[in-house]
Amino acid sequence: MLRLHWVSGNGSEVEREEDDSVSDILQDRFRLSAISIAENEAKKSGMEISEPIMACIADLAFNYTEQLAKELELFAQHAGRKSVNMEDVILSAHRNEHLTALLRSFCNDLKAKEPQSERKRRKTSKKEDKATTSVVNIPDS
Repeated sequence: MLRLHWVSGNGSEVEREEDDSVSDILQDRFRLSAISIAENEAKKSGMEISEPIMACIADLAFNYTEQLAKELELFAQHAGRKSVNMEDVILSAHRNEHLTALLRSFCNDLKAKEPQSERKRRKTSKKEDKATTSVVNIPDS
């Protein structure tokens, strides 16, 4: 429910409540998706997960994603950009070598699938090319 409070002539209180409402809806949808994924994975493994544990997993996933988004925004700002790019995502995984390698591989796969005309239009620095081509393949064990 949207409550309207006019504190000043600029409507900032109304905007804040609308933002909170949208944020709550997104959080609920995220939690439902995380719970659905947890249920499906448990079913595949022949396990059962209790409701409180699923709720905890959903909250942890949401909090992690929220923190990741803030970190990505800071990386982009530090680089003087207004938007996040793939290198920011890869940099955010620097503490996990396996995840970093998977992200680099995924990035390279995306670049390989990109139409040739798109690649020609896109200007990339040599530094960016080096960063995305150094892929370490770690076999699954």
